[in-house]
Amino acid sequence: MAASRWDFDLSHSSINFWARHMMVSKVHGRFGRWSGALELDEQDPSLSRVEVQIDAASIETKEQKRDEHLSSADFLEVAKHPHLTFKSTAVTREGEQRFKVVGELTIRGISRPVTLDVEYAGRAKDPWGGERAGFSARTSINRKDFGLTWNMALEAGGFVVGDKVEIDIEVEAVKAKPVEAEAPSARAEARG
Repeated sequence: MAASRWDFDLSHSSINFWARHMMVSKVHGRFGRWSGALELDEQDPSLSRVEVQIDAASIETKEQKRDEHLSSADFLEVAKHPHLTFKSTAVTREGEQRFKVVGELTIRGISRPVTLDVEYAGRAKDPWGGERAGFSARTSINRKDFGLTWNMALEAGGFVVGDKVEIDIEVEAVKAKPVEAEAPSARAEARG
């Protein structure tokens, strides 16, 4: 059985993150606009692949000035690097419902390998005749590995922004309908 293509249902999916603020709290954020492709081979997960492209300007942390700062040259530099991307390079099964997805994450034009811990939540038929599958994925990165080095020292020690960024992804995907072969008569009519 060949890999099947699945489309992300963005209204039921999210890419979230958090980082320490002032050493004492966590600031949570998300990216509102993204797209991608998922090919799933259930017989041989190693043949599965995923690619995601995130609109860097869609960053949201519930504070407009902070979002503007995160979009500036101090952080994501959205004007020069409008997208963050992830492209898988290996998928391995770790258990009944668990997988490791290794890939290249590119932020601000800098690519680094990252490993996502993925949990498969199962699949279900929806009321419209489609088939849906759910996944949860987590990883953490050091923002400095991607050139996000801005910070400010605190008077009592430590820094305003933590280096570690935790990433939490929730995906609901819809199995793509197979493309039916065009009938020979339709091709002949099209050639005229």
